[in-house]
Amino acid sequence: MYKVLKRTFCIIFSSIAIVVLSPLFVFAIVGIFFSDRTPILYKAKRLGKDNKEFSMLKFRTMRTQRQSQNMRFTADESRIFRFGKLLRKTKIDELPQLFNCLKGDMAFVGPRPVDVQQASIMHEGKYAECAKFAHGLTSPAALYDYIYGDSISNEEEYQQKVLPTRKELEYLYTQKASLCFDCKILAYTFLAVCHIVPKERMLKMILSL
Repeated sequence: MYKVLKRTFCIIFSSIAIVVLSPLFVFAIVGIFFSDRTPILYKAKRLGKDNKEFSMLKFRTMRTQRQSQNMRFTADESRIFRFGKLLRKTKIDELPQLFNCLKGDMAFVGPRPVDVQQASIMHEGKYAECAKFAHGLTSPAALYDYIYGDSISNEEEYQQKVLPTRKELEYLYTQKASLCFDCKILAYTFLAVCHIVPKERMLKMILSL
């Protein structure tokens, strides 16, 4: 029943959200075009439920030249154009994933989709449990990454300070997944992205889930 209700919720609310947030879609499209031309969208190869590969949609925030071949958990800051920084800071770059939710590749709440090259790290051992769930727009780990992880640009430092906790929070979701817990994470996401709750307090709230 939980899975059926969750899927129904995704179809209804992703459709509504796409319509309501359409001005932000237009804002992003126009801004990217005049900042760095095309392509507007970036299609990231990700693994979702049952390790099924799909294209996760994002508004492009990085210049297309000098594509990095290295496996990174942090963004290559040198490639992010100015308007792209605004999109990333406000999370507007993630809005196209509403279409992934509508299609069924993703849900609103669930472990974040895993980069194909990072699967051996993110889904090793007990963390393989994450692959049994529909992957989401937000999760405890995604919020932790947004509030704390995004402040660390050094790849080695990120893997030491952020990644272990991020993996534990992804696993935590698999143990607590329910409609009530999903609603709680959605509420936390709203409070965090809209800066209604200070980052320090929000971080404590996430770590105490």
